[in-house]
Amino acid sequence: MSVAPGPPLVKLRVLVRLKPGIMDVQGTAVGRALVGLGFPDLRELRIGKVIELEVEAASAERAGARAEEMCRRLLANPVLEDYAIEIVSEVAAAPGGR
Repeated sequence: MSVAPGPPLVKLRVLVRLKPGIMDVQGTAVGRALVGLGFPDLRELRIGKVIELEVEAASAERAGARAEEMCRRLLANPVLEDYAIEIVSEVAAAPGGR
């Protein structure tokens, strides 16, 4: 007996960065440390985060819309951060339908 495959999985990557003009304390600290370690040519460094997701969705567009909603509701602070969503790949099907 075979199990029917679930909906397709779509892999997405969300890049979250502080908005321009927002002070990046962590980036400043890391930048100073790098200069102290012998990288005096460093001019600017800002720290962000990468979030990788796999979403069950009928299409890449639908998965992107779900990721957009996740960003608005939890993954990014819209007051301080910008984000970009990248579709990495569509995977054949989720194992074992749900």
